[in-house]
Amino acid sequence: MSLNINKNTKLLATAGLCAACWSGIASAQLATNLMVDPYALSLGNAVTAAPPGVASIHYNPAGLTKLKGRQLAVTLMGVHANIQSDFYAPEGYNVFGIDGVENDPIFDGDTVARSRTNTIALYVPGFGIQRLPKGPPALAPSVGFSLNPPGSKFTFANLTYGPEILGYYRKKDDPARYLGKALSLQRFTYLSPSFGYEINDEWSVGFGVSMSSQSLALDTYTRAPNLMIGVLEVLQDAFNCETGEEPLAPFLGLCGGNVGPWDDIGGMSIQVQETLSPKYHLGVLWEPTDWFAWGASYQSESDMKLKGTYELAYTDDWSGFWRSFNGSIVGAITAGIFSLPSGTPREAGQLSIDLTHPQHFQTGVSVKLNHQFTVNVDVGWTDYSSWDAFLLKFDRNLEFLGAARLLSPNATANTMRLPLEYQDVWNLGIGVEHHLSNRLDLRFGVEMRNSPIPHNRRDILAPLNDTVLYSVGMGYKWDRDTTVDFNLSYMRSWQYIPAGSSLNLNDDGIQNIVYNPYAGVDVETNLKLIMAGMTFRTAF
Repeated sequence: MSLNINKNTKLLATAGLCAACWSGIASAQLATNLMVDPYALSLGNAVTAAPPGVASIHYNPAGLTKLKGRQLAVTLMGVHANIQSDFYAPEGYNVFGIDGVENDPIFDGDTVARSRTNTIALYVPGFGIQRLPKGPPALAPSVGFSLNPPGSKFTFANLTYGPEILGYYRKKDDPARYLGKALSLQRFTYLSPSFGYEINDEWSVGFGVSMSSQSLALDTYTRAPNLMIGVLEVLQDAFNCETGEEPLAPFLGLCGGNVGPWDDIGGMSIQVQETLSPKYHLGVLWEPTDWFAWGASYQSESDMKLKGTYELAYTDDWSGFWRSFNGSIVGAITAGIFSLPSGTPREAGQLSIDLTHPQHFQTGVSVKLNHQFTVNVDVGWTDYSSWDAFLLKFDRNLEFLGAARLLSPNATANTMRLPLEYQDVWNLGIGVEHHLSNRLDLRFGVEMRNSPIPHNRRDILAPLNDTVLYSVGMGYKWDRDTTVDFNLSYMRSWQYIPAGSSLNLNDDGIQNIVYNPYAGVDVETNLKLIMAGMTFRTAF
């Protein structure tokens, strides 16, 4: 039974990858619109009624009609991330009477363990997760152009950019290593042919197709502080397994390797990607007067099948325990009945994950109060309820899935359905623009970003709670054909997760099948992001 729970654990750590992202790909919410355009960020992403140049492709393609002649836009975005996770051992922290403060290596006799990381990581196909050197912020460039033939109502454009980029790298001894030693989630749009059409002086519409690659990569250590593993450690101590002898052999073998609720089970690595993930964008813009505009945009969902590899490498103690157990009479009978694993040191193969990139709708207004101030207000909706569950498919029958299906209706011999229970979210953005002169605009924006992750699914893989994004920026008209935009943005997400409250982190029940490497521990996370960017747009 203990193996059933803990092998399930490793697979559901994979789920943690998919579920977190940004939660796994819920980074869609964490990373969406954070690295796209400085003008939009400086106004709290409230730009549906005042689309930002070539980046209108992403926000509202109807805004492309504002671009005349031939335009070239180059953007450079920098980001600095600080991810903190603090673990607190509550009074009486134990597993089956084994003191957690003294035996859990993340505490090592203390009651507090702190995780700190500011190292950015990227996934490079063929090379895996690569950490970037510490020092200057990570930079993300994007390039776009637009073409409006003389006298034409059509404007054509393309933008190459990264709408979602998220990744970090933790040290080997980091307390948070059991739920993401390294994570990378990337969506890169390499082609986005789009057009805007000016129906008349008041109405414009737009349409575009984005062709993107999506990748997801995770490296993590695994452990299982579960009651059943606590029972095993107590039995090993009672049988004095430190001597290396099996007192009940050949009837029962429990001394093939040291196992316990806080001992490492092994390591897991996953790398999956989809090279072509298309979406279409629709937009409309209405400007009845020179002081009021309304805009709306829609991005379709995209069904993907991420394909790649997985590897589970188990510790010698973990593998040795099960080889010894299965070699005994009781173990052989139990393994045959419950499909317990054989103690193989490694499992690897091909993996696919069915995933839907959610649809998104946004609408807003832009009101020019006077010749000095313009106010933008946007609301946006994202269909995260489509992430009710992820389906993982393996290329072969796996022994830990054989055990998992005895305990979970979501498992078969080669598939696992991972419940997420994500929720649809609405976001509010407000931006104020001060027209200081004919050349210089100052901007301030705030965006309230709600988390799609329910409280009982929170984790440290994607430490995302409800957040507020604050931004300032400026736009300078260099000459008649050239404009430069800047932004400086700050976002902080804080959450406190009491022991036993999350099924993806610290549930302490005997049936905590979903991966809970910090069972019974209070957890506090604090994520800080600082972003700065510049866009240079000119006629060519």
